[in-house]
Amino acid sequence: MPSARTKKEPNSPTPPSDDPSPKDPSENSKIKRKRQSQSCDACRARKVRCARENPDDPKGSCKHCITLGIPCTYDYQPKKRGPPNLYLRRLQEAAAAAAAAQQENQNGTEHPQSPGSTSQGAASPTQSGLSSSAQVPSFLDQSLSPVSIHSAALPPSRYPIAADGFHSQFPPLSMSVPSSFGNSRMPETHGIGNGVSGRSPPHTEDLSQYGSPSEQFSTYPLHNWSYKQHQALSVLPPSAIPPLSYYYRPHRLEDVAPRDTILLIIALFFDFVYPLTPCVHKPSFMADVHSRREERDPLFFALVMSTVASTLVQVPRSYLPMERHAVRKLAQTCHEASRHISVASYDPPTSMHVVIRYFDCVYHFCEGHDATQHAAFGEAAHIAVTLRMHEESSYEGLDLIECEVRRRTFWLLFGADKSMSILLGRPICLRDEDTTCNFPRELDDEYITPSAYLPQPHGKTAIVSGLNYISRIFALLGEILVRIRVDKRSPPQGQFLTARLEEVQALHSRIVSALAHAPEPLRLKHAHSQTHLPAEYGGAGFRQAAFTEVKDFFDNPNASRANALNPFLVMQANLYVTQQLVRFVIEQYRDELITSLQGSVDERRVAEDREAVASDLLNILHSIPIQSIATNGPSLVHKVRFVASTLLDAVRKAETAPVSAARAHAFLWDFLSILSEIERNYLLDDDRDGATTDTGMPLMGN
Repeated sequence: MPSARTKKEPNSPTPPSDDPSPKDPSENSKIKRKRQSQSCDACRARKVRCARENPDDPKGSCKHCITLGIPCTYDYQPKKRGPPNLYLRRLQEAAAAAAAAQQENQNGTEHPQSPGSTSQGAASPTQSGLSSSAQVPSFLDQSLSPVSIHSAALPPSRYPIAADGFHSQFPPLSMSVPSSFGNSRMPETHGIGNGVSGRSPPHTEDLSQYGSPSEQFSTYPLHNWSYKQHQALSVLPPSAIPPLSYYYRPHRLEDVAPRDTILLIIALFFDFVYPLTPCVHKPSFMADVHSRREERDPLFFALVMSTVASTLVQVPRSYLPMERHAVRKLAQTCHEASRHISVASYDPPTSMHVVIRYFDCVYHFCEGHDATQHAAFGEAAHIAVTLRMHEESSYEGLDLIECEVRRRTFWLLFGADKSMSILLGRPICLRDEDTTCNFPRELDDEYITPSAYLPQPHGKTAIVSGLNYISRIFALLGEILVRIRVDKRSPPQGQFLTARLEEVQALHSRIVSALAHAPEPLRLKHAHSQTHLPAEYGGAGFRQAAFTEVKDFFDNPNASRANALNPFLVMQANLYVTQQLVRFVIEQYRDELITSLQGSVDERRVAEDREAVASDLLNILHSIPIQSIATNGPSLVHKVRFVASTLLDAVRKAETAPVSAARAHAFLWDFLSILSEIERNYLLDDDRDGATTDTGMPLMGN
């Protein structure tokens, strides 16, 4: 089988032969035939065999092209098989970039220095960071300020960036960047003594256009930082954005504000804010502050910063020796300092993360950052669920202080969740049926140690009792909201409708008696009988006197603070107003069920019920000093406004409404104008008129 053998040996050298003439012409042609090196472009496109007269002539025309009368070309360049060599491509691009940078450097030495660059631009990261401390105040300025509009093509090694500290080929972080949020310039930027100066107008041709850290991080969320400053740049090195771990390091309180100022604000927190939000353990918290734990524990520094930020937006500005814009700037700086650290430390989660996010939620609520406020609440709630703070079994093995902080924080979130649900029409996040967590122990902080509960002195009511009673009220609100929404999706019929009505009536009885057994300091002392509304409840004289009292409370540093410093008076306003809110929601749904069951409802009885709610709410508001009401902040205003606006609509629609009901609602609206004045005084932005948004969240503890 000679033909088979010749196919296997087409490329093998032919053995020499003495006979020049072949024995078989066909065999000789097969042996001498060589593989054609390349087909012409036309045959390649048509996928046919290219037949050239002389295969050894690479430029000769093939028979097909001659027959078709077209030019026979060989322009196709074969490609290498397999995936592209990206490594080689990167090396080529890097070499090209280095050559371009070297060429630009050579061109730069031949021309005068431009205003956008300095002689320090060619220095090493360490030298630049040490020699230009005045231009690199803190934070990310170290990585951003050296960037100018003429430096986009410079190699990354010429930037003093924070990320350099995380690579072995660069100096350590402590050599090239400041070890805190600020250096010698920080007190000028964020300090209280200089009034926390506002933004300076940007310049066009110097490094100051990139701003200070307070300017680049002037708004939250973080993705906004220096967007406007850098959008004109062509390409920035990827390492210009430091990793999150860059911020997670200890700091000193003095880097943000004088320590005495921070301690003053913390004292105001425990005097005015803590009774409504007791989510820290005061003795251990203050011991950690005095021992400067923040200089060893970054997360504790974040907790202090969030505490300060939320306090600044909740206390009357007359309590602080600062201008309004300085208070707002310091609150913003503290919040951002906390945010930068806490986002880098989610794993593993701790109860401190939940407290920090709850305080952030309060801060954004008071500042009017609606979407950011809800995002902060979502983080707090989901971290709490991750820690299983809603399950009592998760508290086994924890020290007692940690147990109480977790319980208090969870029930604060539980109430905030119900407030958002009813006032904003949002789904319930923390359901009562999923909760097995006990209420906090009714003990003051000084009687809670890591290993034991000490007895509360007889006759002394614990501050946390207010949280426990408001949590019970919010639990009832959660129960009625669940039933309302389940019935909206699948309306009950027949005996199920009757059973639902009985459940709602039972809830009504429970909410009416919710505070019947409250301790004496939390019981309301009614100024007048609940069935009679004095004429002094309304009118221009009453409004003028109330406005004067509110103005004195917020503007006069020498005004009496006795009522505002009484935590039980402050909690009374929150407890009884929230009780009337839940009662009103239950009565509304009860009337809807009666209408579905009987086909109609007694409009006069409904009007009398609405009048009773308005009268009771007015009596509550008039029985509590205006300073105690004002200390509750804007969240109390949201609750009163919700009830008042709904009641007013009911009165307008009811044809048989008694005159007394309209009078009660008119009085309530008069008082609401006073509450709106309180709300306006909490705003730290002079440009805002105090108008509220439809998406503002009334926090549960407030």
